[in-house]
Amino acid sequence: MCELSTDSNRISHIEIDDSGLPAPTPEIEQERKVAVFDLLEQNSFALPARGDHVVPAGPYRLTLAIRERRLVFDITTENQERLGEFHLSLGPFRQVVKDYFMICESYFDAVKKLPPSQIETIDMARRGIHNEGGRVLQERLVGKAEVDSDTARRLFTLICVLHFGG
Repeated sequence: MCELSTDSNRISHIEIDDSGLPAPTPEIEQERKVAVFDLLEQNSFALPARGDHVVPAGPYRLTLAIRERRLVFDITTENQERLGEFHLSLGPFRQVVKDYFMICESYFDAVKKLPPSQIETIDMARRGIHNEGGRVLQERLVGKAEVDSDTARRLFTLICVLHFGG
């Protein structure tokens, strides 16, 4: 649980609901902490208007969870007025999450024993897969939430952390 507040089109608080999931490894826990910190430092998150329904301006509080094999975004205002939640199928994320974990494992192994040029090549591939995960998330959020590419990448990291346990 972390908080930060400035502009209105942003996430000011994020919570990861990992209840019912296996305990994360120390590496996964570190990834989560870094992603949450980076996300709260800078993000762009807005809820689109739906018909005549006006959506209250942010900043927003976001809880991410996996329930019944679906990714859940639960959104409230800073005053904890419930705005609703939406569910995304995990199916479109499965392959990119799998690829991301595999390349991260290769990267962490490479850092221990390979020369910088080979580490850089693996890191470029890792960033490419991370970008792909962010792109998939942005596509899945169309009509539900508007996020920029950096915010999508950071949220993708948190999805990976949840997916690892789910």
